[in-house]
Amino acid sequence: NAGPAAPTQTRKDPRMHVTVDLAKCQDHGQGAIAAPSVFSLNDEGKLEYDEHPDDSQRSDVEEAVDVCPAQAILIRD
Repeated sequence: NAGPAAPTQTRKDPRMHVTVDLAKCQDHGQGAIAAPSVFSLNDEGKLEYDEHPDDSQRSDVEEAVDVCPAQAILIRD
């Protein structure tokens, strides 16, 4: 017998939660440049984004948070 199994760490969700304050967002497109797999501008020039991108996109999303001139992008874990 190998003994009791080691406890496993359960992680809630491997995706982060991204929010954009649309009252602040001015559709400059800096988020789409920093994290194009998460943020984009539609044909009308309005922001569209994935609210739950995979955590592998975190560094790009953090860059988008940093470069947003309106400081409208937030990451909630």
